[in-house]
Amino acid sequence: MTYRVVQWGTGAVGVEAIRGILDHPDLELVGVKVYSEDKVGRDAGELAGIDPLGIAAAKDVDTTGVDAVLYAPRHPTVDEAAAILASGANLITTAFAFHPARMPAADRDRLHQACVAGGSSLHGTGLNPGNLGAIIPIALAGMSRRIEHIKIQERADWSVYDSVEITFDQMRFGSPLDEVTTETAGPKFTSELFQQQVWLLGDALGLGVDDVGTELEVIPASVDRDICGRTLPAGAVAGQHWRWIGRCAGTPVVEVETLWTVGEPQPRHWPSPQHGWTVTIEGSPSMQAHLMTLASFRRDVPLAEHVRSASVATAMQAVNAIPAVCTAPAGFVTMADLPLRLFG
Repeated sequence: MTYRVVQWGTGAVGVEAIRGILDHPDLELVGVKVYSEDKVGRDAGELAGIDPLGIAAAKDVDTTGVDAVLYAPRHPTVDEAAAILASGANLITTAFAFHPARMPAADRDRLHQACVAGGSSLHGTGLNPGNLGAIIPIALAGMSRRIEHIKIQERADWSVYDSVEITFDQMRFGSPLDEVTTETAGPKFTSELFQQQVWLLGDALGLGVDDVGTELEVIPASVDRDICGRTLPAGAVAGQHWRWIGRCAGTPVVEVETLWTVGEPQPRHWPSPQHGWTVTIEGSPSMQAHLMTLASFRRDVPLAEHVRSASVATAMQAVNAIPAVCTAPAGFVTMADLPLRLFG
């Protein structure tokens, strides 16, 4: 069966999703939604850096009769997602809804009602939150007799990530130290996604998580730095160390930790796992796995291609999930609900 798909959003992940949809034998790209006026009317192939496809990008896209929408906007909204689901299109997103059951009640109920009205399913996925932060630990847990604690660590230098809107505007790197807290709008939205991942692991593995706490430490830039054409001034936020801790009766059982810098060396008191993602399970037996995405481990490729590989991986986790989500029962479908084998 061929599934008709609309790509919603054409940022770094969205353009990789377009390429992935075109390469997938069971998917057909039938529309592309954009937000910027300068993209309206442009060919989807041009936006994705490939040959023309004969599909014009539009601000208004009708999802009636569409099997799936791969939803990857920079600023997702419940209103938009609910309208898509109510139209009957399944929604696969890299932007939010990693564990809808743990979203605020009003948003959760609205999305569930939209799924019921449209007979559709909602699935949130990606890398971290996503595959590396949820599916990999769940898969490793299959070798466990007992799990005492799970930790997912991400270490990354964002100075080579060519998306200043996310680095500076959403995550607030480059802002004064006292303006970046767990309650600051952009970082708070991202933090809530990681909280959902902690809840998902706790719920899926029966770890009894009854509370999720958040901790943040920011560090200043030691010198002015040029980051993709924008200046990150000395003294402004150049590093963020986040921890989301899921506890059972006061005891930590799930922890997600991110160590993000923008050109600044890590302070010595921060943990120093390898760059990439490290999953550690303490239990019987105890296990650890380190993962990273690169354009190639064999070929000599430009740094930009290595950086882009994370966007490719994020997009393909969603693209490859489309057939399974389309055949799933209506409602919320988490990463713990889908089969591990999605490729091929």
